[in-house]
Amino acid sequence: MIAPLFSDAIDGAMPAPRRSRQARVRWGDRLVTVGGDAPVRVQSMTNTDTVEVIETAIQVKALAQAGSEMVRITVNTPEAAAAVPHIREQLDRMGIDVPLVGDFHYNGHRLLTDFPAMAQALSKYRINPGNVGKGDKRDRQFAQMIEAACRHDKVVRIGVNWGSLDQELLASMMDENAARAMPWDAKQVMYGALVQSALSSAAYATELGLAADQIIISCKVSGVQDLIAVYRALAKRCDYALHLGLTEAGMGTKGTVASATALAVLLQEGIGDTIRVSLTPQPGEPRTQEVAVALEILQSLGLRNFNPSVTACPGCGRTTSETFQVLAQQIDNHLRSMMPVWKSQYPGVENLRVAVMGCIVNGPGESKHADIGISLPGTGEAPAAPVFIDGEKAMTLRGEGIAQEFHKIVEQYIERRFGSASA
Repeated sequence: MIAPLFSDAIDGAMPAPRRSRQARVRWGDRLVTVGGDAPVRVQSMTNTDTVEVIETAIQVKALAQAGSEMVRITVNTPEAAAAVPHIREQLDRMGIDVPLVGDFHYNGHRLLTDFPAMAQALSKYRINPGNVGKGDKRDRQFAQMIEAACRHDKVVRIGVNWGSLDQELLASMMDENAARAMPWDAKQVMYGALVQSALSSAAYATELGLAADQIIISCKVSGVQDLIAVYRALAKRCDYALHLGLTEAGMGTKGTVASATALAVLLQEGIGDTIRVSLTPQPGEPRTQEVAVALEILQSLGLRNFNPSVTACPGCGRTTSETFQVLAQQIDNHLRSMMPVWKSQYPGVENLRVAVMGCIVNGPGESKHADIGISLPGTGEAPAAPVFIDGEKAMTLRGEGIAQEFHKIVEQYIERRFGSASA
């Protein structure tokens, strides 16, 4: 007897709805909504010296064109603060309207007070409660930053990081924990301190006049299970918009996998409104790689579509030729390179599904599931490549020019299907 389908399991496969309040990040006529029903937003950060106006503007442009919807820049010195309005002007001249986020530590209270043009040019401020000041200076200096946000009508991310956690708060909570009949372990106290630092800072910000919908919170750690635990606790205790990111994730495969693992679990549970993938670039790797990974995470979860997807088999003993690998890579690269043009020319093209398969085992089936697919011949198979369009076999390609012919067929399909959407 065939077991019935488990409808509960199928229903549970979709990400849970998010329940955070909505914030609005503004720059001129540009409005990026965060939280509530808005899409999960992608952020990134430059690694240029902010004083270098042209270099920083060029990197911001590259990150924005790669898909980053907000870009954070370091504002750490008077010289960097003075450069920010010029970076904004340069971006405007280049037609890049991405909101800029200022990253402040230690001296943000002075910079936001002394450089009002910088405070206005930014769309959002990132404040780390652990690096605002010590002792009786902390509240006063934090208040100066919040007052600047109120004066300029800006959104603030209260960004706690376990590498720079308020040590006085942590020591106090450790003392309280030691007095418990059954003390928590030290890691649990650390989790509690992160959440408490963020929420108490947010509460103080609202007392100072910042609206709740102008606050975004993050509690960043560098361990996957730690991040999941902290954000689950944070989501239970507040409805602020939440920024997710595994801090110091690392480089290459390690950083990519760790970030994807942690963020996917939380996003699937409906936790998280903006994300950043904090990759250390490998030598020669573009800064935009962190944006590419963030987009792939959201697209893989079905939360957003940014680029057409290309399904390709991993290869086996039936596919000793590299033909299907080369074609899959060519198609994927071509689709991605054309997206800046196609996004406006062919609305909806980001939902396109293409399959490039290597043999008869799964080739025809996967190709039928895609919008357009090709099943290339495996080792020992007849030198013919059936093409499937919208689930039906449309033609069979033969000869040396299969790759070039399939390129043309894909472009014709895109124009036919999506071109009418912009008419």
